[in-house]
Amino acid sequence: MAEDTETRPASAGAEEREEGEIADDGDGSAAAAAGRVSAHPLENAWTFWFDNPQGKSRAVAWGSTIHPIHTFSTVEDFWSLYNNIHHPSKLNVGADFHCFKDKIEPKWEDPICANGGKWSISCGKGKSDTFWLHTLLALIGEQFDFGDEICGAVVSVRKNQERVAIWTKNAANETAQISIGKQWKEFLDYKDSIGFVVHEDAKRSDKGAKNRYTV
Repeated sequence: MAEDTETRPASAGAEEREEGEIADDGDGSAAAAAGRVSAHPLENAWTFWFDNPQGKSRAVAWGSTIHPIHTFSTVEDFWSLYNNIHHPSKLNVGADFHCFKDKIEPKWEDPICANGGKWSISCGKGKSDTFWLHTLLALIGEQFDFGDEICGAVVSVRKNQERVAIWTKNAANETAQISIGKQWKEFLDYKDSIGFVVHEDAKRSDKGAKNRYTV
């Protein structure tokens, strides 16, 4: 025989509870359910990477000082990480902090990055925090029309300036690159011109590569 089920209306006994009190069957399940917050999944998982500035002064291979910190895939995970890590203005000179789609390494040699390039914005010391946060929110929130073309972003702290850059996959896709550059400026309310440099051009040039595109 099936067990008897409770048929009393949910409103019954309400007068016995304080306003706003959650009914509990005695095992704490209702209270536990009320305390849980449903996670909000992101379209892509993302990984934070840190490039140790101390390691750069030693004779080591380029890229060997870059290490993954944590991968997140929900809005809640992002904020729990972001709120407990140093913002760019607090990082040591020489540091690079990356946020790339999971499974993509922030290196020119990564097959997904190899044929791409980057848009860059420079600012004064201690001024990149807002640019960095708004860039991250645009990336993980999939705000770009050509979001599939984006690999990730990096903030770089140097002696005289800070720089935020967005890395993309296919430098030859001019339509996508121009769209990404224009939208990024809009998201940041950035008025000056910004340039796009192809990774291959940067590797071949000792004096800095020329911009392939400018918006």
